Amino acid sequence: MEEDECYFLRQSLSTPCLDVLEAARGATLFDIDGREILDFHGNSAHHVGYGHPRVVQAVKAELDRLPFSPRRYTNASAIALARRLAELAPGDLDKVLLAPSGAAAMGMALKLARFATKRYKTISMWESFHGANLDTISVGGEALFRRDAGPLLPGTEHVPPLGLAERFFGHDGRAYERLADYIDYSLEVQGDVAAVVSEPVRWTTVDVPPSNFWAQVRESCDRHGALLIFDEVPSCLGRTGSMFVSQHFDVVPDIAVIGKGLGGGVMPMAAIIARHHLDIAPDIALGHYTHEKSPLGAAAALATLDVIEEEGLVDRARVFGQATLERLKASAAGQPVLGDVRGLGLYWGVEVTPWLGRSGAEIADHLLYACLAKGLSFKVGGGNVVTLCPPLTVTSDEVDRALSILGVAVASTMAQFSSTA
Repeated sequence: MEEDECYFLRQSLSTPCLDVLEAARGATLFDIDGREILDFHGNSAHHVGYGHPRVVQAVKAELDRLPFSPRRYTNASAIALARRLAELAPGDLDKVLLAPSGAAAMGMALKLARFATKRYKTISMWESFHGANLDTISVGGEALFRRDAGPLLPGTEHVPPLGLAERFFGHDGRAYERLADYIDYSLEVQGDVAAVVSEPVRWTTVDVPPSNFWAQVRESCDRHGALLIFDEVPSCLGRTGSMFVSQHFDVVPDIAVIGKGLGGGVMPMAAIIARHHLDIAPDIALGHYTHEKSPLGAAAALATLDVIEEEGLVDRARVFGQATLERLKASAAGQPVLGDVRGLGLYWGVEVTPWLGRSGAEIADHLLYACLAKGLSFKVGGGNVVTLCPPLTVTSDEVDRALSILGVAVASTMAQFSSTA
């Protein structure tokens, strides 16, 4: 740990590290002392669990065959992956570019939107995250990444985020309708917006908009000549109970940006999937990444997609996810420190509320470290939302253990805070 901090540049969210890992299998991390940690975080990349044999074997076989593909060439694995993604994607999303990271893929989507519309402005949401590169933090809305970064991309307009619609637009059940109207107004008053950029579900806080929300935004984009870009980097490929999150809303974006789980928790892999009519930029470099058509990344992605399909993980995420959500709601009922419980597929959020003079963020932080001490890792989003993101291959016993650890942590946290109140 000391050497890690000595040799790496220190940065928020990465320094200091919590522990040193030695191995990872399925839903479990193992540190150098052999301690087991149930990982319900995984940076949303462990869709098929750590070290899935199909994925590992595919990468090993490709490593023996074609370890690297220089950019002026293509390769069979990359072509097969592009075909597979085009076949899986909804609507007329059938043109693909690969990239080594979600942020790089989002950058390509932004460049394509500019080229296609001859405009440069975007409308995105405050507190959103689309990657940590300079262009993606401009579109994103988290202060942690934007603060002190200097001038960002021009024309990056922002609107209130999913999850806070009621705070800004009222509690009468029409908040999201008014947010959609506000986006429409922003498109109209600007008049020259290239794209609306958003996660279809706000991932950091597990906020799912009403079923008709994105249809309203889609219609506004079409009417004002703007593209709709969905950032599905953490959420795609079955986690929510559908292959793509947009399918929950019966809306097809102009560009879908995917990543994280695409590499099977083994290789960094991301992509954009665009509508056919956006194949209009043969004379500019949208990406030009050294590892763009990585045969290793493509092999990992193809094996991951095979696992998701053959093991029925999309349907399992929908059914098992809903059952677990109901369990979480029942467990949270009557707990004064727990508020709204929400989720979609195998991704759940538990809102932590203020209690006895303690803020929700302080209580959530205490819960996190209490759970880590018992061997459960997760992420706290938005300061006060416990987010639980297991692999799609997680077992019932592992979910039982995770919920038990969380329940014990809630009880111990309440006992400690009430004794000092």
